[in-house]
Amino acid sequence: MSEYYWDNKIDYLRSTRWLYYNDDYLEFLIQKVWKINKPVEIVDYGCGFGYLGLKLLPLLPNGSTYTGIDKGMELIKQANEIFSKLSYNAEFIECAIEKVELEKKYDIAVSHAFLLHMPNPKSILQKMLDCVQDNGMVICFEPHWIGNMANYYLDGIEQSDVIRLGILQELYERDHKRTAKDGNIGIQIPIMLTQLGLRNVGCRVSDKVNFLDQNMDTESKNMLYSSLKEEGLGQEPNDISEVLKNLLARGLNEMEAQKQYEAEATFSKEFSDKSWLVYAPNMKISFGTVIGN
Repeated sequence: MSEYYWDNKIDYLRSTRWLYYNDDYLEFLIQKVWKINKPVEIVDYGCGFGYLGLKLLPLLPNGSTYTGIDKGMELIKQANEIFSKLSYNAEFIECAIEKVELEKKYDIAVSHAFLLHMPNPKSILQKMLDCVQDNGMVICFEPHWIGNMANYYLDGIEQSDVIRLGILQELYERDHKRTAKDGNIGIQIPIMLTQLGLRNVGCRVSDKVNFLDQNMDTESKNMLYSSLKEEGLGQEPNDISEVLKNLLARGLNEMEAQKQYEAEATFSKEFSDKSWLVYAPNMKISFGTVIGN
């Protein structure tokens, strides 16, 4: 069996997910938008180490349960270890999402930064829908990469020198055609949910804006800077010939590839723990109600 990619990315997942949401905003969504006022059974598709469970269970009514599904053996091992030390009612299933068959018993099915990695997101959404009881909900926290890339500001530099939006937009679209996986999936999910028959479909945007402030305390600044680097901001590009070869293989022409390399190299050079930077991940949070036939 080949090694599962995300089993080797646990440190990355742990160090970057906190960049996306403030707890008070999630509490607002639960209480004011989704109006969850009684215990619910949640199933999380592509749960990883149980991140959404850790975020949502403390905010949900007492007695709520959480079931996580992921194909990563190490991820599920980590999830079981984490939740074994907590008082929440949680269980984890190690299984490929495409193969899992669940009883129609859950109140809410969720995903977080998972559908973008699937070549068949609409069929996964159908699976999520099929395991939710009537009047339950499907909720998807998924990225919109080009929206994300437009939400950087690095002080003291022209943003177009480090973020080439036109090139990136074309690159993401070509990657989608080439791999069937779509980093811009977040903005499309409300349409998919409606087309699958859900009602009361809506979409919100993640609220957290990360500010690398040179006046913040050293420990907080170092932690934020480290997480931003882990997220990919200002990472040093690989050898130029390797980067250009990869970009050309992904459909860019020589001029586009050269400009994209220069942008990545400039970002890497200019971004440091002494920088002033503002970054808003701009995750899309889409949801809808399951209505029985």
